[in-house]
Amino acid sequence: MTMEHRPLWGINAGRTGDADSLFLNKNRIALGWSKVEDLSRILPDREAFKQAIVDAYPDQKPRAIPANAGQLFRFIHEMKVGDLVAYSSKRDRQIHLGRVEGPYQFDPTTEPGYPHHRPVKWLHAFPRTRFSQGALYELGAAMSLFQVKRYLDEFIAALEGQPLARTPKEDETLAPVAEEIEETTRDFVLKQLATELKGHPLADFVAHLLNAMDYHTRVSPEGPDGGIDILAHKDELGFEPPIIKVQVKGSEGSIGDPIVSALYGKVAGNEFGLLVTLGSFTSQARNFARSKTNLRLIDGNELVALILEHYEKFDARYKGLIPLKRVYVPQPIEEDEGA
Repeated sequence: MTMEHRPLWGINAGRTGDADSLFLNKNRIALGWSKVEDLSRILPDREAFKQAIVDAYPDQKPRAIPANAGQLFRFIHEMKVGDLVAYSSKRDRQIHLGRVEGPYQFDPTTEPGYPHHRPVKWLHAFPRTRFSQGALYELGAAMSLFQVKRYLDEFIAALEGQPLARTPKEDETLAPVAEEIEETTRDFVLKQLATELKGHPLADFVAHLLNAMDYHTRVSPEGPDGGIDILAHKDELGFEPPIIKVQVKGSEGSIGDPIVSALYGKVAGNEFGLLVTLGSFTSQARNFARSKTNLRLIDGNELVALILEHYEKFDARYKGLIPLKRVYVPQPIEEDEGA
């Protein structure tokens, strides 16, 4: 069976990504429902799986029982070795695509909240901006396990190194539910910055953000900058400490320790270093920064948070580039247990 005809399963690692380490460090995918025992001991029948959910969770809402039981049933009986898997990590903000490598395993010890496992080989990770908004909506389904169908071609194209198969435009039929709006906004902002402000213009934007935070800034001229894109300071002339040396990276991948260390090597004793990226930082880079009191890292998530916080102070140019409107949405009060 060719890759394009393999089923693609979307899977989530919990509402806050709490199984992310299990997925990416242990090369597994997993489901929760930790009170349900070994699924291989349950009769391969959907009604038997429903009863297992009822026995394990007697207070489960009746409407949730078929959906929860169905996900467990599909995980062990419908997912096959060789099927493809798509996982959207909340921690590194990348879409990880992989292949199922083995049968179901019951492992209640490695990650107690996620005992139902399948081994997986991760094939490639892509920044979220690689995909259309519709594809991201589909992958952000509220269910823990689901089959990707509507935007399957985009994920297959990514694995095969092909260009985006469709124009990335919002699909109104896949409008996000309330709890996904924040993530959708974050994706939109980062995609706009990545596509509209490549290279030196991104440094201009970060300087504008710092201005909105009441800093004075001086942006290095376009061209070789010695690793420092912006000088920021509180006084108008830039004589009074602290002086902040800012490096801006438009990369959507992970920034490692060598780049962070190189920036820190340009920071004098009474100065501060700040590295801003649209992507993320490796754990080694973060550990290095945590050991330095005058070094700060801002990844894509935190950058968006700062943009939203100071958005009203932006000039018309940047508001036009990132058009946003404040809205209020319902906050979920109670949810059923899942993975």
